[in-house]
Amino acid sequence: MKTAEILNKEKLTREDLLYLMNTEDPKDLNLIYEKAYEIKEKEVGKKVFYRGLIEFSNNCIKDCNYCGIRRSSGNVERFFMDKKDILESARWIYENNYGSLVLQSGERQDEEFILFVEDVIKEIKELSGGKLGITLSLGEQNRETYKRWFDAGAHRYLLRVETSNKELYKKMHPQDGKHNFENRIICLKELRNIGFQVGTGVMIGLPGQSTEDLVEDLLFYEKLDVDMIGMGPYIISDETPMGEEYRDKVMSKEKRVSLGLKMIALSRIYLKDINIAATTALQGLDPLGREKGLKAGANVLMPITTKDEYRAKYQLYNDKPCIDDTADQCKGCLAGRVKSVGDEIAYGEWGDSPHFFKRKNR
Repeated sequence: MKTAEILNKEKLTREDLLYLMNTEDPKDLNLIYEKAYEIKEKEVGKKVFYRGLIEFSNNCIKDCNYCGIRRSSGNVERFFMDKKDILESARWIYENNYGSLVLQSGERQDEEFILFVEDVIKEIKELSGGKLGITLSLGEQNRETYKRWFDAGAHRYLLRVETSNKELYKKMHPQDGKHNFENRIICLKELRNIGFQVGTGVMIGLPGQSTEDLVEDLLFYEKLDVDMIGMGPYIISDETPMGEEYRDKVMSKEKRVSLGLKMIALSRIYLKDINIAATTALQGLDPLGREKGLKAGANVLMPITTKDEYRAKYQLYNDKPCIDDTADQCKGCLAGRVKSVGDEIAYGEWGDSPHFFKRKNR
């Protein structure tokens, strides 16, 4: 009864969110997911927006303790797609009417990289006649760089914070002066001030993370006034400091999936009109993870459209799904997944966050 009463509130409190985050009663969980889907249908519709994902490089200057492409990893075959290959992937996305794409890579901050990305954005806009929306996920940069990329034609930026718990953040990153929580927040604010639709997200089920931490993450999303969220369950990457330390200590797949779905649902219930992705990591732990994510309130999918020869080289965590599939195979597979939950693919649409436009008009 208490769950139903909480879900009928217009605005949930921290205590309400914690109660819902902690419940494991199957009836309560169904109520939560049903409420989230109801709000999704009302606020953003039953459309699912595609972001064709081009992972164009696994070179990275950062050395995050959890990441499979961290700088010091000696077992990664490094690659950097040339402009021709990226534009070929972009053309496939455009011709298959996905509407939007994501350019993602390991982090670099040198002028050669910045200029390369700037040129690629311009050429994607040119080849699509301005019809492809462009999201970037390229890490921490300075304001000037963000502005250059925005002026070139990118309009959404995803910069995950991984956790809003500063102590947990420190454990996830080497203390070398290059990994700073406060700088991550500065970057997110700069992106918003420039005019980007801003996305962030956290890892769910991290060693040492509590349900209180996850609720604080939800409140962090609200405080930062984000437009979109990309988050997923923590999956170990071998031969990383966290992978080696926590290999036998991480919580069960089922528990991480359950928490991941609850985070999607409570984000939808609490924040209502934002975009939320059902991430590949959910499917990495549960074959039906992305479908369950859509039923829990997500409305964005990011099918991998990286060229076939590079897919297996961009693995941030173990056993990443879909790396053996072609873009065409992914397209057919995802279409079936979306249809199975009763949603509709919004082909040809950018799928911008309704929250972004409300925020601009405040």
